[in-house]
Amino acid sequence: MLREVLFAKIHRAEVTAARPDYVGSITLDADWMEATGLRASDRVLISNCRNAERFETYVLWSEHGSRKLEINGAAAHLVEVGDPLIIMHFALMSDEEYRSHRPKVLVMGPGNQPLRVQRYEPR
Repeated sequence: MLREVLFAKIHRAEVTAARPDYVGSITLDADWMEATGLRASDRVLISNCRNAERFETYVLWSEHGSRKLEINGAAAHLVEVGDPLIIMHFALMSDEEYRSHRPKVLVMGPGNQPLRVQRYEPR
């Protein structure tokens, strides 16, 4: 049996642009994606810490070091520039895979500066 479990998370990155006229997606700094293992086109669940809105979309890369977090398309109406978001990516894993998996969590600071990468330990 496979279960859907947390693969990676970006914790409290701030929205840098909301572009409703774009086709859709979330655009993220390539450094953040590499730090967490996220890939272009991965599906993510996003939680807005300001207004409790939750939505899903797919990931696009931005330039390395850009510190960009852009919400594009219809979801742009659910955020404002400066909103802190939690971005979660899940994966299907067997119990065996789960036992050795340690989700990567990128904790963000002011100005979208990465503070640290931590891992969650399974129990």
